[in-house]
Amino acid sequence: MGMTRYDYIIVGAGSAGCVLANRLSEDARTRVLLLEAGGRDTSPLIHVPIGIGRIYERKLFDWGYETEPEPHADNRRIGLMRGKVLGGCSSINVMTFTRGNPADFDRWAQKGATGWAWADVLPYFKRSESWQGPPGELRGSDGPVGVTWGETFDSLTEAWLEAGREAGLPFTHDYNGVEQEGFGRGQYSIRNGRRCSSAAAYLRPARHRPNLTVATGAHATRILLDECCATGIAYLHGGVPMEAHADGEVLIASGSINSPKLLMLSGIGPARHLAEMDIPCIADLPVGEGLQEHPAVTMTWTRPQGGPFREMMRIDRAAISMLRAYLFGKGPATAVPGGLHAFLKSRPGLAVPDLEFMFRHTPEGARPWGPLAGPAYADGFAVRVVLLHPDSRGSVRLASPDPLATPLIRLGLLEAASDLRLLTEGIALARRVAGQAALDGVRGVELSPGHHVADDEAIAAFIRRTVVTALHPASTCAIGPHPRSVLDPQLRVRGIQRLRVIDASAMPDVPSAHLNAAVMMMAEKAADLIRGSSATADVGTKIRGDALL
Repeated sequence: MGMTRYDYIIVGAGSAGCVLANRLSEDARTRVLLLEAGGRDTSPLIHVPIGIGRIYERKLFDWGYETEPEPHADNRRIGLMRGKVLGGCSSINVMTFTRGNPADFDRWAQKGATGWAWADVLPYFKRSESWQGPPGELRGSDGPVGVTWGETFDSLTEAWLEAGREAGLPFTHDYNGVEQEGFGRGQYSIRNGRRCSSAAAYLRPARHRPNLTVATGAHATRILLDECCATGIAYLHGGVPMEAHADGEVLIASGSINSPKLLMLSGIGPARHLAEMDIPCIADLPVGEGLQEHPAVTMTWTRPQGGPFREMMRIDRAAISMLRAYLFGKGPATAVPGGLHAFLKSRPGLAVPDLEFMFRHTPEGARPWGPLAGPAYADGFAVRVVLLHPDSRGSVRLASPDPLATPLIRLGLLEAASDLRLLTEGIALARRVAGQAALDGVRGVELSPGHHVADDEAIAAFIRRTVVTALHPASTCAIGPHPRSVLDPQLRVRGIQRLRVIDASAMPDVPSAHLNAAVMMMAEKAADLIRGSSATADVGTKIRGDALL
């Protein structure tokens, strides 16, 4: 790596880090170092959208985290996939592109996150996206992240939409536009038939810049501090200890699990916990506290007549589809089997939806079939019922002072009785929709939880036995208004100079959305905060993410 001094050091090349690397290196005089613990995103499974199934099945490009036993979820350890690769979670997620509800961001501002209200963040959402659908004042048209409608062509999509109408539930034409609430066609971060991760959208166009250095396989171990000022990063590169020094700022963008871990390893965190780890406390802050996640349970049904996705999964067709998608960005492998979401309110009068339905047009365990691969699987479909604003809270703690040790993650799933009650109501609502006449031609038997699971006690037992998360951890280094908050509204760590945290851990609370779009928005805004830009968010270098790293 030639130099060891930079203007900015970014830790984590995920959804936020790649945005920061691009925007900060736009000034050719600015030296930027981007550190990523994982490797390059060269696998076709990352870039071909349908490859997501194999990524999840084999837990590829993943830190391998799981929670401590969750007392209110039958003491199970819950898997928590986190991306360990260029692009981070944007390289392994399901590519769903949801901004959240405008009231989410107004709520942030009301909680003390000055400058993060909807009117403040909308220009950055627009700056980041290139929306392929109908133009509108609320959508961006020339940003780096390609966003398009889901292109799964299955009669089940129309059946679900009609079932929602029959159940008296609202419909929205664009849940990232004027109205979020309702059943709506899915939107995905896909461009030209390929995943449009932050690495593809932001990092690739900047890689040729001589002032940007990207180091993969670089595991940050400690923030270098001179008293209460961040001066650089200690890290392992190929197992070799190294240091890089920052003349400007150190920017932590490692996500809601690894960002608090790195801060605590560096002496920034709860004083009592750091004392237990024999780590001198530099700043006593509630780092790692207030962890929020979207709890989720999955309902499944059989499908008497096989759908188009199962036909595509015949092994010869699947191989051709993968090849066609990788080489040309065309064909059925360029779409995720679903293409539909619903953001709903459990009761009238709520400011924002508190439930989400994620529709999947395939059963669990869908796989290639045919000669040498086995018989076709029994077809089915599923709805994941997600609680968007849980009352339960968790934490991230160090297991030891060893920077390579896995942190202790406690989600506190279902600790608040209200979360169990709302998930129960969500299951009842999903059953109501699934029972509508529009689905009579495609709906078979309810397998999970099953029609015999009917009373509240049995449903509660099902939820405790099966609840997982939507993989949306947030708020472990939250922005807040008072001196005990981890971050101020400019994302600066309180009590430490030249150090910011820029990722989902900074969110004051978890929004009504999947988090990728909001994290990239936060990084776009953070780049302007860091540069002290006086330009509006609509001005900036226009970059394209058509090609792959």
